[in-house]
Amino acid sequence: MYLCTVYPFEFRQNSRDGRKDQRQPTPASKGKYQERMLKKLDIYIIKKFLGTFVYAISLIILIVVIFDLSEKIDNFIEHQASFRDVVFVYYVNFIPYFINLFSPLFTFITVVFFTSRMAFNTEIIAILSSGVSFRRLLRPYLISAILLSIVAIYMSNFMIPQANEARLDFERTYVRKPDTFRGRNIHMQVRPGIFVYLISFNENTQTGYRFSMENIENGELRHKLMADQATFNPEDTTWTVKQYNIREIDGYKEKLSFGSEMDTVLPFTPRDFIQNLKDMETMSYSELNEFIANERLKGSETVVFYEVERHRRLAFPFATLVLTFIGVALSSQKVRGGIGLHLGAGITLSFAFILFMQVTTTFATKGNLHPMMAVWIPNIIFGALGIYLLKIAPK
Repeated sequence: MYLCTVYPFEFRQNSRDGRKDQRQPTPASKGKYQERMLKKLDIYIIKKFLGTFVYAISLIILIVVIFDLSEKIDNFIEHQASFRDVVFVYYVNFIPYFINLFSPLFTFITVVFFTSRMAFNTEIIAILSSGVSFRRLLRPYLISAILLSIVAIYMSNFMIPQANEARLDFERTYVRKPDTFRGRNIHMQVRPGIFVYLISFNENTQTGYRFSMENIENGELRHKLMADQATFNPEDTTWTVKQYNIREIDGYKEKLSFGSEMDTVLPFTPRDFIQNLKDMETMSYSELNEFIANERLKGSETVVFYEVERHRRLAFPFATLVLTFIGVALSSQKVRGGIGLHLGAGITLSFAFILFMQVTTTFATKGNLHPMMAVWIPNIIFGALGIYLLKIAPK
C-alpha cells in the first residue's frame, strides 16, 4: 500500500491548445504543505531524540544501581539499613546525581545512534532532497538539546544539592565513616579583621592547639588572645581556653591579662575552618556563591575547587549543545561502516571531551589556570570542531 500526498490543484490555460487539463499546485498550497511537513519532521526528530535519550540513560542508570548495590550491600546489612531507607532515601537521591553526570555523554551517543540509523535508512537523504536545508534540519536537534540543557542546569543548581544532602548523610551513617579533619598550621581570616591561627585541630575532641586570635582595625592590632588549647562547647557554642593571655591595645596604652582557664564567646565555630570538599555538592548556586565569598575572605587554599564547581554547573549543561551538533555532523552521512562506525567515532570523541575537561580542571586546581577558563576551554575547542564538522557535512 502506497501513501501519496495530493496538493490542492487549480486548472491553468495550456498555451498551445487552450485546454484546461493541466493541473499544478498553487504557491500558497505548496507553502502550507511544506510547513506541515516541517512541523511533522520536527516532532519526528524530537521524539526520536528524547525517546532514545530516556531509554539510553535509563539503561545506564539501571546498570550503575546494580553495580553500586552489589558493592555496598554488605555495608547496608552490617549497619542494619532498612529497605525503605536504602530505596527511598539513598537510591531515589542517588539516581538524579548520576543522570546529570552522564547527561552530556549520553546525549551525544543518543544523537549519533538515531541520526546514523536515519542516514542508514536513507531518511536524511530524502529529507534534504525534498528541499529542507541542512540548517533547517538542525532545528529540532537544537530544541531538544536546549531542553535537556535547561533541565540539567536546574538539576545541578537546585534539585541535586538537596538530593546530595540526603544521600551523603545516608552514606556517612550506613556506608563509610564520617570524614575527619586533619588540618595543620591553620591561619585564616574568619571574619573581617579577625585572624585565627591554630597549629592543629582535633575534630573528635573539638580542640585546637597553640591557638591565637587577632583583631585588626585599620591596619592596627587592637586585641590579641593566645592560648595553649581552645576547646569548642557545642551545647552553648562557647569556647574554653586554657593557659591564655590577652593583649588589649589602645593607641599607646596596652593592657595584659593572664589566666589558666576561661569560658568565652568567640566570633567563629569549627565549621569556619573545617573543610570538606563534598559539602559543595549540597549547596545551591546562590549558597555556593556565598560560600566562595567567605572562603576568599579566609584566604582558603581550596577556594579554587569551589570556583571550578560553580563554573562547571553552567559549562557542563552547555556541553550538551556542543556534543549534539558534533553528533549530527558525524552521523548524518551514510557510510559503508554503518551505525557501528558512527558509534565508535562518537564514543571516542565523547571520552576525549571528558578527558580533556579533567586535564584542564587539574591545571586549575594544581596550577595557575583560571577556573572559568579551565571549565570552558573544552566547550570552546569542541564547539569550534562542531562548527567545522557542520560546515563540511554533506548537504
